[in-house]
Amino acid sequence: MAEVAQHQRLCRSSANDNTSLALQRLSSPSDFVMLSSEVSFSGIGGSAMNVPVKARRLRLKVEPGTTVSALYEQAGQPVAMLVLAHGAGAGMSHPFMASLAALLAAQGISTLRFQFPYMEAGSKRPDRPARAHLTVRAAVRKAATLTPGLPLYAGGKSFGGRMTSQAQALEPLPGVRGLVFLGFPLHPPMKPSVERAAHLFDVQIPQLFVQGTRDALAQPRLLKGVIKRLGKRATHRPVEDAEHSFGVLVRSGRTSAEVLAGIASVVAQWMRATA
Repeated sequence: MAEVAQHQRLCRSSANDNTSLALQRLSSPSDFVMLSSEVSFSGIGGSAMNVPVKARRLRLKVEPGTTVSALYEQAGQPVAMLVLAHGAGAGMSHPFMASLAALLAAQGISTLRFQFPYMEAGSKRPDRPARAHLTVRAAVRKAATLTPGLPLYAGGKSFGGRMTSQAQALEPLPGVRGLVFLGFPLHPPMKPSVERAAHLFDVQIPQLFVQGTRDALAQPRLLKGVIKRLGKRATHRPVEDAEHSFGVLVRSGRTSAEVLAGIASVVAQWMRATA
């Protein structure tokens, strides 16, 4: 639960970013609309960037009696598809998730975001791993039907990325070519260890670790050791001065928008290179 509490605190602190997501009401779940994701963080001269994305709301069946919300955002000229899971303390519509999806779409990466059942129900307590794994698998199956023929990837922010990798380690996710970790939660805050990484050695596909160098949930020395042991399967892209939610210190000379744009570019380039 320490991971959840820490992530919830970080999500609340990131709410100061002036980021908004405007989505028109759909007449039916299968309709496409133009979603306007306004990426507007303080620090860029008060400017904002509007990225129009073709989007569709969906429902995913996780198990009998359980469905969750999902949002498919289609890039204009897609080159790959990413199933993007949210973190423990905030859902798929959190500004970080919405803005990242818009930035990825601008670089040819379509995304499928989704809610874990606990988040759909308004609970603060994450699902047990087995149920989270079922949800990831449901999202991957849906993504494969939405974008047949496109290279398929999966991953997510913190908890979402870890649940995705656990599912992959237990039984490969059909068609998934690589995993994307946005702040892998290697250990609880102030309790450094590498136990949470044990399952990663059962993952045989490429893995991208985008990690802040001030992340309280992943001591850099420990993470580098894990990545070294993973060998060629792992790619590490550190985000200097960033913490778990990828916020950076003012003295870093960078804004939140610049950091997020950099993360999107790293993810898109890696997916293109490994597709």
